[in-house]
Amino acid sequence: MQKKVYFISDVHLGLTDRAHDRKKEDLLLAFLRKIEGSCATLVINGDLFDYWFEYKFVVPKYFYALLTALRRMREKGIEIIYIMGNHDFGHRNFFESELDIKVNENDITQEFFGKKFYISHGDGKSNKDYGYKILKKILRNKLSLFLFRWIHPDLGIRMASKSSKTSRDYTGKKDWGERDGMREFAKNKIKEGFDYVVMGHRHKAELTQIDKGYYLDLGDWVGKETFAVFDGDDMKLKFVRDYLEE
Repeated sequence: MQKKVYFISDVHLGLTDRAHDRKKEDLLLAFLRKIEGSCATLVINGDLFDYWFEYKFVVPKYFYALLTALRRMREKGIEIIYIMGNHDFGHRNFFESELDIKVNENDITQEFFGKKFYISHGDGKSNKDYGYKILKKILRNKLSLFLFRWIHPDLGIRMASKSSKTSRDYTGKKDWGERDGMREFAKNKIKEGFDYVVMGHRHKAELTQIDKGYYLDLGDWVGKETFAVFDGDDMKLKFVRDYLEE
């Protein structure tokens, strides 16, 4: 059986209260279990968590079940590619040292089944996103991250969670204007020779052919719960709940 590449983005675990969040976590765990037999590579394209900040000896405890599931996938030889989003940027070395998953801070290029992919979370690509671009430089600054780690973890993670919720609400309500910067960015990358440009961030699922390539926005797991799968010939955008019932 031909192994496949699966793409997810903007799950935002930790967004709601624990009781409601656990339902989304259970859905994600069921999805990961189902794809284990057919998955060659899982691409996590940012904002897996609504907040992520780790200290030298502390990580957010509510994500334990998911972290265990990802570790199990790696032990089975499944490649996992993780790109930081605008919410889960507080990584240190936990994913790489304990889960054997490299966390990419920036956009990446990848080849799957002979096709060229440009993969980006998408933050900072939209028009009128100037404020975020400035904020990103501040929040991801090594000095800022170092100073934040001096705050007690209980307080620091609470602050990170509150800040992420505010940021997500702002992004979700923002009017990006008629001209779509992300699609324009994808169009330019396709002109450079990429077959697929994959992004998230906007929470609007879309698979559109542009010239000889395709622009894929993965949507999110906050509302419609979408993902994409590539089998070497076709890219398909699917609903998670429908897929689990197949």
